[in-house]
Amino acid sequence: MSGGEISGGEIAALVASGGFVVLVLVLAVPILKLGRTLDETTKLVAGLNDRATPLIADLGDTVRQVNVELERVDAITANAQAVTSNIAAFTSLFAATLGGPVVKVAAFSYGVRKAVTGRRKGEATRRVKQDMKVDRRGRRHRRRS
Repeated sequence: MSGGEISGGEIAALVASGGFVVLVLVLAVPILKLGRTLDETTKLVAGLNDRATPLIADLGDTVRQVNVELERVDAITANAQAVTSNIAAFTSLFAATLGGPVVKVAAFSYGVRKAVTGRRKGEATRRVKQDMKVDRRGRRHRRRS
């Protein structure tokens, strides 16, 4: 191999190196686009992080306020339960001490009312019957005369 001749191996090496350069150039474009996409994704994630931090803080405040309100509701529920217990106890006491006599008085007053109403109806019925008799007699008397 004298000075100016190129062997087949060298030509193959040149073709291979040229192909490698072309391959690197072809792959460089998608790699650059992928790099830009990663940069944009990084910016997007940073923006979301900046926005999410105050939202999470507000969410924590909201949860604390809800817990305070739930404690109030628990207190109200406990008070309502105590009032219900007191009313039940009062009702039992009333039924035990005054329930019997009150029921008897109510039944007696109902009976008296019914009797008075029945008596009034009876008296009114008797009066109407008497008036009808008198009226019939008067008609008979008028017919005869």
